[in-house]
Amino acid sequence: MKRRQFLAGTAGTLALAGSSGLPVLASMLPVVQVFKNPNCGCCSAWVTHLQQSGFTVQVTEVNDTAVARRQHGMPDKYGSCHTATVAGYVIEGHVPAKDIKRLLTSRITALGLAVPGMPVGSPGMEVGAQQDAYQVLLIDKHGRDRVFASYPQISRSKP
Repeated sequence: MKRRQFLAGTAGTLALAGSSGLPVLASMLPVVQVFKNPNCGCCSAWVTHLQQSGFTVQVTEVNDTAVARRQHGMPDKYGSCHTATVAGYVIEGHVPAKDIKRLLTSRITALGLAVPGMPVGSPGMEVGAQQDAYQVLLIDKHGRDRVFASYPQISRSKP
């Protein structure tokens, strides 16, 4: 089999896997480096969310996540409880994996994404069926933001 035929066949298989809803191989996604406090349960839950979404995650435990955030250029006003890097982007807080994948696919010129604070119902911050409204912000290289994705408030009471 010639190289071109092999590559075309591989690309076709991957396109079918992606369009069929089957997970694409984790090795195709870049590694996410997470900086988190060793005692942070919601940070660990977010790491699990990323892994379940196909990412390989490397965790670096730090005592002060604000230091990691500043080292990677993310302004403090977007701060949350953990900072991550992936493929040259900075990811701050409980950003859903699907939004990280969308950023990686679009290759927008930006510093990265942020979910400031710790909104209930965001990945890693699940509390039953409750979800606060929150936004994923796209942060540009000058520290300005715009909305990248919005998630509505959901409040379900048990019957």
